[in-house]
Amino acid sequence: MSGIIGKKVGMTSIFDADGKNIPCTVIEAGPCVVTQLRTVDTDGYSAVQLAFDDKKEKNTTGSLKGHFAKAKTTPKRKLVEFKTFEDEKSLGDVVNVEIFAEGDYVDVVGTSKGKGFQGVVKRHGFGGVGGQTHGQHNRLRAPGSLGASSWPSRVFKGMRMAGRMGGDRVKIQNLQVLKVFADQNLLVVSGSIPGAKGSYVIVDK
Repeated sequence: MSGIIGKKVGMTSIFDADGKNIPCTVIEAGPCVVTQLRTVDTDGYSAVQLAFDDKKEKNTTGSLKGHFAKAKTTPKRKLVEFKTFEDEKSLGDVVNVEIFAEGDYVDVVGTSKGKGFQGVVKRHGFGGVGGQTHGQHNRLRAPGSLGASSWPSRVFKGMRMAGRMGGDRVKIQNLQVLKVFADQNLLVVSGSIPGAKGSYVIVDK
């Protein structure tokens, strides 16, 4: 499956032929450079490594400078491996947004926005404990009973409780490619994708 590394630009909406307003996300996809070819003989598996987004040379380690020099490209920020590619790739090849066409369906992987430490109402959609009557003035967003008594005298693992929320790797599947702007390296897909504006995403064909 071919793919490309991109950066989330933001959301907008477009009208289809029937006049329906479709929410969509704009992704700056590529250009990506092939910086390494993994083979079964040397690495134990086959994959194509792509690099995206230029990086200052002074902020790059010596080993990575040599790695990018082999591909005859400038240092990059984001490296991702794709197990299979439709076309045969060579070191230094450039992968553009042109590998996608309007009407294609893609999967987008990104890191969701971090929400920090959140309570059960926001994290799990709890309704809180009762209303404000009967003396309950500070229980509106409380989790309520956890069910633990003299047995089992502990809280079961996996219990839905307050905790860190967001910042997870999320994949959104079957998003349709609505527009491809090859001259601007832009990809417009239907619906929303995980992550904040400017965050890196992986688009799998």
